[in-house]
Amino acid sequence: MSRTLRVVILFVLLAACGGGNYTPPRNLDDACSILSQRPKYARAFRATERRWGVPVHVQMATIYQESKFVGNARTPYRFVLGVIPMGRQSSAYGYAQAIDSTWDDYKDDAGGWGARRDDIRDATDFMGWYMNKTRDKNGVSLHNAQHQYLAYHEGHYGYSRGTYRRKSWLMRISGQVQRRADMYQAQLATCPRHLR
Repeated sequence: MSRTLRVVILFVLLAACGGGNYTPPRNLDDACSILSQRPKYARAFRATERRWGVPVHVQMATIYQESKFVGNARTPYRFVLGVIPMGRQSSAYGYAQAIDSTWDDYKDDAGGWGARRDDIRDATDFMGWYMNKTRDKNGVSLHNAQHQYLAYHEGHYGYSRGTYRRKSWLMRISGQVQRRADMYQAQLATCPRHLR
């Protein structure tokens, strides 16, 4: 094999291993469309539902709220005097917007050292793990998207103290998460069988 051909093959292999496709699917208001565009998502959601019992529509509504299905989503920068960047608002990253410390807990407990927040399968597995902890610690049903989201946002301790009750904006958003979960659930029932 010629040297040039080896270099071309190596270049093609390296390019194939490059960054992932982090762009969101089109039409985020249609669960069937999302899953048909991204079959990998459908497999990840089903795997998490099998392992952790969290319904697909609850996972999808939470990911929509957290990242709009952008795999490498990050929180915005904070600025001093409106112009000097002072770092990001938090360490939240990826589909599930997991913060560093909680992601490390997940990796130690259930995810393994190679888990990545920008991998849909790892992100949904993280959500399943976290939502099960919410059920165990706070008694929130895995089917209750609104209260699972409140605990996801506030943390288990914050949720148990009811910190969300003082945040009308968060109560409004958690209601939107529940409505989106209900919408996705109804849509999923009409999807072709191979997508469900």
